Amino acid sequence: MLRWSQAFIPTLRDDPAEAEAPSHKLLVRAGFIRQLMAGSYSLLPPAIRVRAKIMSIIRQEIDAIGGQEFLLPALHPADLWRRSGRWDVMGSEMFRLVDRKDAELCLGMTHEEVFTTLALELKSYRQLPQLWYQIQTKFRDEPRPKSGVLRVREFTMKDSYSFDLEAEGLDLQFGRHAGAYRRIFERCGLDVVSVAASSGAMGGSGSMEFMVRSEAGEDVVVICSSCGYAANVEAATSVIAPVVDDHEAGLESFPTPGVRTIKALADFDGGAPANRQIKTLVYLLDGTLTLVLLRGDHELVEQKLLDVTGAIEARPAQPDEIQAALGAQPGSLGAVGVTGIQVVADRALQGRVAMTTGANKDDVHYRNVSVGRDIEVGTWSDLRLVREGEGCPECGSPVEVTAAIEVGHIFKLGTKYSDPLGAHVLDADGNTRPIHMGSYGIGVERTLAAIIEASHDDKGIVWPMSVAPYEVVITVIRPDDETTLEAAVGLAAALELLGVDVMLDDRPERPGVKFADAELVGFPIRVTVGPRGLESGVVEVVNRATGATREVALEEAAGTVADVVGSARNT
Repeated sequence: MLRWSQAFIPTLRDDPAEAEAPSHKLLVRAGFIRQLMAGSYSLLPPAIRVRAKIMSIIRQEIDAIGGQEFLLPALHPADLWRRSGRWDVMGSEMFRLVDRKDAELCLGMTHEEVFTTLALELKSYRQLPQLWYQIQTKFRDEPRPKSGVLRVREFTMKDSYSFDLEAEGLDLQFGRHAGAYRRIFERCGLDVVSVAASSGAMGGSGSMEFMVRSEAGEDVVVICSSCGYAANVEAATSVIAPVVDDHEAGLESFPTPGVRTIKALADFDGGAPANRQIKTLVYLLDGTLTLVLLRGDHELVEQKLLDVTGAIEARPAQPDEIQAALGAQPGSLGAVGVTGIQVVADRALQGRVAMTTGANKDDVHYRNVSVGRDIEVGTWSDLRLVREGEGCPECGSPVEVTAAIEVGHIFKLGTKYSDPLGAHVLDADGNTRPIHMGSYGIGVERTLAAIIEASHDDKGIVWPMSVAPYEVVITVIRPDDETTLEAAVGLAAALELLGVDVMLDDRPERPGVKFADAELVGFPIRVTVGPRGLESGVVEVVNRATGATREVALEEAAGTVADVVGSARNT
């Protein structure tokens, strides 16, 4: 058994000054992590135990659907990523380096390319399907690491990859992973929402994220409680209230001195409300100037723009670039009569008339704009941010928009990697066919932090039994009393024989300090052994989650506590 007097669990009384998320505060205070530098954390012994239990659950569930475990290098040759087409796609988030022989290398952000090189050894459809996975360190140069281990530059990921001859096989493996992920997160004590998502730089035909609702989350999801529709805001759509336009009229310019914003134009005498304005944003997409049009009261989701255009990089144009292209400064911009420039417009503008927009002359706007008549739109797509209360695209009921933590993401890659890297097999007719691939990831430390975000109180962490660093802490009152310490040690030994993870708190601290530390670290069960209770032959058993307290006879304590632990493990 481990004695707390010999353990390294450096608890703190105060929250770290830089921490905002509850999980960050509690992981530091409870002695689970210490920061080495921004986005890089040392995991201390209690965290290692939780991490190991999460990984054990993951292994059990992925093995159950046919997974075979690998361990691949974290250091990759640049040429491999170039051949897949992702060397430039990953941009500045990829850690890149040059070795002593001037070879370009990178630290793996993910392992689609490396696993695909192993799939080159698959020659026949008879060898399919395959499901391979690893639990390994990943590296991403996050521009703004924050919230403890929720957003870091070095982390552990379970990434698995499926290989099938047909798209139907990929669909089957995708569905099996979705089921396995729900079981994994349920066993970790998490209530997840599976949502449709953008595939982003991963590519492929579709993806699904697994989200935990939390104010600490940096993702935003749209959920309909009526029909179950759920999507990341980067992929979500909604039904908006129709706007009744005035009759179409001739285009007319009018002066708008000093008007530079949507609100200013709405307040301007002779202007227009925001929902009758066309907002014109100027972007450079892979270096190509593009006009992006939305209704004045709508916001752009940049990922939607990238998805529809296929662009890798996007940035707002600078004022001098805008002036050179359109002849005006931001605030007076529009797409009326513009040619030779790519125009992408949100569908909420389709068919609209009697609109108002900039005239590409400083301090001048157009009214009576008919979008179909006056603007040459190259691409129509859903570009706007969904808002709380808008209609569900499936059933029309009001949707909820909430912050969430992404703990898992699964992708249908299709032949995105097998084609360029040459992962082909012979089918039953002897024809060469590209392998259909899927990719499936879970962030281990992020899952650990999400559990805390979902399960804590003002006293500390409330670990589910399945992942707690220790299931029981035996708090010894008066460890200097030989009889008391002997009883506590005997109880700990009996619990260990029954398969219970036990910590013995034999520190020479005041009872209040020990109780506070037990609640802070989050042991599911606390058993208090002290001289006063032993006079009556009893110990005190406290449930961390409910606060329920009861006295149990010492000779019955091991069996009683083991039953409680076993029951909680299986819920």
